[in-house]
Parts: sequence; structure tokens; C-alpha cells
Amino acid sequence: MPLDSGVRAIVRGIDRFTILCARVFAWMSIVLMLAIVWHVVARYVFHSPTIWAYDVTYMLYGSMFMLGSAYCLYRGGHIRTDFLYRAWSPRWQGIMDAVLYVLLFFPAMWLFFEAGYGYAERSWIQGERGFYSPWAPPIYPFKTVIPVAIVLLMIQGVSELLKSLYAAIVGRWPE
Repeated sequence: MPLDSGVRAIVRGIDRFTILCARVFAWMSIVLMLAIVWHVVARYVFHSPTIWAYDVTYMLYGSMFMLGSAYCLYRGGHIRTDFLYRAWSPRWQGIMDAVLYVLLFFPAMWLFFEAGYGYAERSWIQGERGFYSPWAPPIYPFKTVIPVAIVLLMIQGVSELLKSLYAAIVGRWPE
């Protein structure tokens, strides 16, 4: 089937890209852990708490959470009404997934992207800085993660839509 090889190549390419991004973003957890450990050591051993650890940890954790959403979609980790879904044939699962991706997922992601882009853009224009600590780090790179994460999520959404269409047409999920 000609659809099979083209769809398979696109899906594999997108899925590999998502996995690569997830592996790169996973390194943020090492930096997060080191920042927390350093803060604890500085506070309790040297009696000199850091002024930057809180800001670094919430920005890293928030970034990891958002940037990991595409990988979560790839792994099937987002919410689904499985008690209905698992009883359906792969063809019906594919049809429902495809319809919901087209009608709900992509329009919602586009709206989130527009809002997130505007949010990040305003932050860059203002040179926004954090106000939760005396360090007052720049916040605009953190807010830029929002539209970047949504773009990555939409890219993975294309892969999931193609898998759904494949299942709807062929009657089985691609391997």
C-alpha cells in the first residue's frame, strides 16, 4: 500500500525527533538536581543559602514539564477514556482519534500557541525579570518555553494523527 511507506517514514521521523528532544530535555533533570543539592549543602553545611536556587528550580522543573509533553503524547501518557476506547476495534479507535485530533487537539493547540507566543513576546519586549527572589532572574527565556513546547506537541500530534488515519484505513495500528 503506497500510503503505508510514506506515512511510516513521516511517523518514524517525527517520533525519532520527539525521542531525541526528550533525551536532550532529560538532561535538565541533572542540572535541577545539582541546583537543589548545592542549595541544601550551602544552606545547612555552610549556613549560606543561595538566592538563585528557588528561581532555577521552578524554571527548570516547569520547562521539563512543558517540554516533555510531546514525549508524553508519543508514549500515550495523556488522559483518555480508556474504559470505552479499549473496547473498540483499531479501526474505530483510529477514526475517533483522527476526528478528535482534527476537531479538538489542533485547534486548541493553535489557540494555546497564539496565547503563549504573545505571553513570551511581551516578556521579551519588557525584559521581564522574576520578582520572587532578590536575584530577579530574566523570565523571558522561561516564558519562551511555552510556545516552543506547544510547537513540539503539535509536531508529535501530526505523527499521532497519521497513526490514527492509518488505523482507520487499514484496521490496525502501525508497529
